[in-house]
Amino acid sequence: MIRSFIALLMIAPIAIAADWPQFRGPNGASVSSETGLPSGFTKEGGLRWKAPLPGRGLSSPVIVGGRAYITCSSGPKDDRLHVLSFDAGTGTQLWHRQLAATGLTFAHPKTCMAAPTPVADATGVYALFATGDLACYDLDGTLRWYRSLVGDYPTVSNQVGMASSLILHKDKLIVPMDNAGESFVAAIDTKTGKNVWKVDRPRDVNWVSPILKTSGESAEVLFPTSSDLVAYDVATGKKNWSAKVPSGGIPSPTLGDDGFLLVGNRGVTAYTLKDNKPTQAWTSPKMPTGFSSALVYEGLVYAANPAGIVLCADAKTGKILWEERVNGPFSGSPVAADGKLFVINEAGVLTTLRLGDKAEKLAESKTGEEGLATPAISGGAIFLRGDKSLFCIGSKLGG
Repeated sequence: MIRSFIALLMIAPIAIAADWPQFRGPNGASVSSETGLPSGFTKEGGLRWKAPLPGRGLSSPVIVGGRAYITCSSGPKDDRLHVLSFDAGTGTQLWHRQLAATGLTFAHPKTCMAAPTPVADATGVYALFATGDLACYDLDGTLRWYRSLVGDYPTVSNQVGMASSLILHKDKLIVPMDNAGESFVAAIDTKTGKNVWKVDRPRDVNWVSPILKTSGESAEVLFPTSSDLVAYDVATGKKNWSAKVPSGGIPSPTLGDDGFLLVGNRGVTAYTLKDNKPTQAWTSPKMPTGFSSALVYEGLVYAANPAGIVLCADAKTGKILWEERVNGPFSGSPVAADGKLFVINEAGVLTTLRLGDKAEKLAESKTGEEGLATPAISGGAIFLRGDKSLFCIGSKLGG
């Protein structure tokens, strides 16, 4: 069983191109195949570009086809919603579109309406806000379609801020809408914006982003809550299976070909999945992560806990191999590539660690802005979202 789990994690699909299309990157794994990445930046150099943003956001940047997309919210009531596109190489703003919120804008002071991360493909970007406003823009910023989910389902209630992010599978946009009102998960036609299917969910606040599990031509959405995990068929919305495996209500799961990691009050727990039945492989109570998600990279599990400690565990057993204290706390999740781990704290300090049997701190890069979003990796660069700016760390193009 344990050998099966480590094998599936080692062969879990990661990026083979430079794109970072969704929250936590390809497959929601927080791992990129990019190489030659910088360790950080200083006042003397290493920053490719910095672009101002029109408002706050906890959403992460996504990058597809050399374009970076980001969402923001602004205004005295946080009811002005923004979607922006930048040239990922130069930082040139390509377009900026705005929407007026149709849903409530109540939220904890730490968050805002631009908390869900958008998802992008070769045709454009899909943006969801905590107000229930959902929009699709093409590459030139032309609005293809728009939905007010609060208008469609009036009891949808945003009382503390929603943050679950979109995922995309072929021509279906998966929209998670767990809340205190009418909760559901829906598949929306990417061309028309209309429902393909919609499945009711328990009325409860849940900030976890679902993940996609594919097998041949079939695919299913794995959507955890604080008490269970449900798998829905992407084609029909049919519930394929469910299991009482709790998560933490905020951290997202990490998927392998035959299993997954969940983060909850017990720390990180690894499960194998056979015949639609999750079986616990191990649990590590020493790895609670608070808001952030864990990842698996080259056979090791990495997590950052609220106290500012990055932990590394053996993916076979969950045994802690090392701990490294860095500046915390963290809201965003760590990401890994090129033998390095990148984690940004709430003060906007990016710490870069060289990974392996022991950690080596390579750099600390200070953005000077609040850092609550998960970094993105694409095109030989690291993208960081601050409360006022979007940063791209990497060598200058042509330089």
